[in-house]
Amino acid sequence: MTTTHRVTTADGLGLHVVEDGPADGVPVLFVHGWPDTSHVWRHQVSALVNAGYRAITVDQRGFGRSDRPEDVAGFHVFNAMADIGSILDSLEISSAHLVGHDWGAPPCWLTAMFAPERVSSLIAMSVGHPLAFRSAGLEQRQRSFYMLLFQFVDVAEQWLRADEWANLRMLIHNPADFDARVAELEKPGALTASLNWYRANVAPESIIAEPADLPPVSRPTLGIMGADDWALLPKQMVESEQYVEAEWQYAEVPNAAHWMQTEQPEAVNTLLCTWLEGHAS
Repeated sequence: MTTTHRVTTADGLGLHVVEDGPADGVPVLFVHGWPDTSHVWRHQVSALVNAGYRAITVDQRGFGRSDRPEDVAGFHVFNAMADIGSILDSLEISSAHLVGHDWGAPPCWLTAMFAPERVSSLIAMSVGHPLAFRSAGLEQRQRSFYMLLFQFVDVAEQWLRADEWANLRMLIHNPADFDARVAELEKPGALTASLNWYRANVAPESIIAEPADLPPVSRPTLGIMGADDWALLPKQMVESEQYVEAEWQYAEVPNAAHWMQTEQPEAVNTLLCTWLEGHAS
């Protein structure tokens, strides 16, 4: 069974959501990052549906077939957190296992903090707890250089498009889905919308701002890193444990960089299915 839904969030945006698997299966919600769509989870959806789970994927606000906020503030991660709640409400799901990758991880972390009753367990891929990422040190700041570049409106857009998207190709190191990503980003307004995630959440002043006062994570949490991720240090995921007051596990996927779900899908699927089997209740 595959059903496509159009979900209207609390602030009036439409989100494109796809649901696969049995209606009575344990729900698992997958939340993608930059510059992806729900398509990035295709290998995981197939594996989980075969295992009897109800797999739900979403095009986050600004991506794919979902609506784009008109202003930068609309891309704030707390709005994305609210989207998760709206999706679960629309599907009449009280709680689900959340799987977030890249920019999909922060709204999942926040949901586990502020609405733990909606979270059966949390699986964070690549991006650790916001405070662990913030305190990961200078090397992580250096690896995140592109976040500063993306603050420059029009400059970043031109830089990424230059020489037939050569700089984007250099950044993502993931040729398998490159053409599909470019096709999405070439749609009117799509590239700027994707960059607005960075402009709304990691503006330069955030470096010197006081760290946010966040509640602890009270749901079982699995952190997964690609062993060869060039953009993110394992440190920012490993040290997320100190913010989790529940079961914590950490795993690395060998021979995988940032997009481990497409680079090593079988290894990622094994990790997910093993974790979900152990947290079915």
